[in-house]
Amino acid sequence: MSFIQEVRTRAAKVAKKIVLPESDDPRTMEALEYILDHKIAKIILVGKSDLVKNVKSKNLKDLEIVDPEKYKDIDSMADEYYEMRKAKGMTAEEARKAVREDYLTFGALLVRRNAADGFVAGATHTTADTVRAALRCLRKDKSIGVVAGSFLMEVPNSVYGEKGIFLFADCGVNPEPNARQLAGIAVLSADLFKHLAGVTPRVAFLSYSSKGSAAGPLVDKVKEAVARAKELSTSIHVDGELQVDSAIVPEVAKIKCPASDVAGQANVLIFPDLNSGNISYKLVQRLANARAVGPLLMGFTKPASDLSRGCDAEDIIDAVAVTAIRA
Repeated sequence: MSFIQEVRTRAAKVAKKIVLPESDDPRTMEALEYILDHKIAKIILVGKSDLVKNVKSKNLKDLEIVDPEKYKDIDSMADEYYEMRKAKGMTAEEARKAVREDYLTFGALLVRRNAADGFVAGATHTTADTVRAALRCLRKDKSIGVVAGSFLMEVPNSVYGEKGIFLFADCGVNPEPNARQLAGIAVLSADLFKHLAGVTPRVAFLSYSSKGSAAGPLVDKVKEAVARAKELSTSIHVDGELQVDSAIVPEVAKIKCPASDVAGQANVLIFPDLNSGNISYKLVQRLANARAVGPLLMGFTKPASDLSRGCDAEDIIDAVAVTAIRA
């Protein structure tokens, strides 16, 4: 059984309630059938009540279809959203319209108000849309103070990482994170990987340099981020700056970084910017036929997951399963 399949099995045991706001997308409805049939999670589907006629699964007890127009708490939800956004110039009328008509905002607010445990979206929305909904509606984890997007990667037949299992970050949110943000991303990623994989995270800050083999402002930023990460979490296994071969290949690590307890064993890879992170996860996904689940949004008190607009039903199923475990 693959690791991602194990994640689905674990999700079924915790029975969390996840919001799917993109009920107008056929991939969402296809994923919904599988999720219900295999009891991976309880689902709140945002949309009109007649959507039920399109659901073929017999497990309707785990499905709740919520129409914002008929939702019992819609007025108080709109009032809450207005209070959250009025400082940004939003009017009460605009708040009411957003909550009633924007299913993504409505779904995120359900999570904020503890009516659900997490949400998954992005099949028909851009990453910017999904992240914006999370930023506006979910509560941030103030202990870290940064929001980021990570990918759970499963590379078949790989001896690297945790038998081919990695977490890549940030691959979805921060274009050019500074050293403080990189440190926070590393701590969030280590905590998430430990929770999902149940093993010790070994965090590598990636660079074009390995332990001083090159110099420059970008290398200095990574070095500062490593120091800050160690201050944020005294228990974290972290090292950098490391080239990717130094980070994951034991034979290379022995030559370049023999004293490191992370080099050659890294399973959490922290990229210096969004360019490198996004390009790398897509390359690994396509060239190594890896499963990529995410972006898993980190830095909030409740979990949320984004999807690529090029996703398929399997991607939605996996994102729901991971979100349920995180909850």
